[in-house]
Amino acid sequence: MLPFALNHMTAPNLGWEAFADLAAGLGCVGVEYRNDLPGPLFGGADPAKVGAAVRLRGLRVLALAEVKMFNDWSDAKAAEADALMQIAAAAGAEAVSLIPRNDGVATDRGQSRKVTETALRDILPMLRAHGLKAMVEPLGFAVCSLRHKDVLADAIDAVGGVGTLFMVHDTFHHALAGFGPIFPDLTGIVHVSGVKDMIPLDDMRDPHRVLVDADDVLGNVAQIRALRAGGYAGPISYEPFAPSVHALSNPAPALAASMDYLRKGMA
Repeated sequence: MLPFALNHMTAPNLGWEAFADLAAGLGCVGVEYRNDLPGPLFGGADPAKVGAAVRLRGLRVLALAEVKMFNDWSDAKAAEADALMQIAAAAGAEAVSLIPRNDGVATDRGQSRKVTETALRDILPMLRAHGLKAMVEPLGFAVCSLRHKDVLADAIDAVGGVGTLFMVHDTFHHALAGFGPIFPDLTGIVHVSGVKDMIPLDDMRDPHRVLVDADDVLGNVAQIRALRAGGYAGPISYEPFAPSVHALSNPAPALAASMDYLRKGMA
């Protein structure tokens, strides 16, 4: 069985508790909560109580997202990261998510490696002090400062971060970055979403990201199969951004159908 999970972007209109109920009802292993949805994280609820309620439903709090532009490192960014880590630790979350700057700065491989390594070197002891991991997500957009997984792998190795620093394999962003090598041993979570429209990769954007089905053009099944063949056994977390998915009053049937499609694809 594939260990499915849900990122709160799957159903951003649900409060944290209803979202946990959705994940539990679908047999998921865990959830990811986000600080970039309307309103305060957890709707202002006590993180410790949220974490306890999630665990009572048989779920893990896989990660709290996100530290934006983490590799635009500064004292202010360090404070921002520490604040999220404190909430994650209180909630019993396993990790925090780190998202690179995506504004056309430090896009060449050398600069990408430099700014990423600089940030990760300082973030690593912070994570260890809080007992957390980090899920670092390369973004496939051409304007991103961390586009390629091999650059991230080199940076993780350079700072001695193996076992604490992990990469997110996002099937959408992996396609946008031109596919390339995968790193199952460094992968901490997989984000899945599908694109149905046959448009150029460079023109794909978050609103195109729907639930994965037979019309998917990103090769989700092939990507997951390759990761699992390489030894990855962790969560497969849904992260669709399409307004059409967010508008579903009851997303459970559509999610169940997508999960069934992926299970059959793996069989």
